[in-house]
Amino acid sequence: MSEATREIEALIELMARLPGLGPRSARRAVLHLVKKRGGLMAPLAEAMARVAATARECATCGNIGTADVCDICRDGRRATGEICVVEDVADLWAMERAGVFRGRYHVLGGTLSALDAVGPEELRIPRLVARVGAEGVHEVILALGATVDGQTTAHYIAEALAPTGVTVTTLAQGVPMGGELDWLDDGTITAALRARKAL
Repeated sequence: MSEATREIEALIELMARLPGLGPRSARRAVLHLVKKRGGLMAPLAEAMARVAATARECATCGNIGTADVCDICRDGRRATGEICVVEDVADLWAMERAGVFRGRYHVLGGTLSALDAVGPEELRIPRLVARVGAEGVHEVILALGATVDGQTTAHYIAEALAPTGVTVTTLAQGVPMGGELDWLDDGTITAALRARKAL
């Protein structure tokens, strides 16, 4: 195996570690990058080097940005007294894409999991409780997944925040827009029925 081949194989192995890419997808992506190395690979490598040098977690909420405090936390217009708690930065970005929430966020970095030895300290839950008191928060919105770990985490956070007197809410769960009952799982139908409201 030549040196160039070893380098390409090493790149394929690294790419295969990315979420959603297996070995075959990584190989296709690398071949595409090599073919387009002037117009795509070089600028991509430069952008990755810049992000590697500048990216950091926001000291306040856990978002990813290029400053110690992210743009959302620095924006005075977003000091609405509402904090939306999400599991991961990808969830924060999804909420921002929707454009309906104008408060601030708190990224947990995962969910409670006894099997994986993930406890409250690893999830920035104590930091959330401190923020509620320090920032004059009146509502904490739990935007966590409808999984066992997500719901366990939501209950734990609600109990941890109970002494503060803050209102704790959760996202509605149930039938998605355009969804048909025949295609939904039993858990989604159950959640939708329990979260029903008057017309």
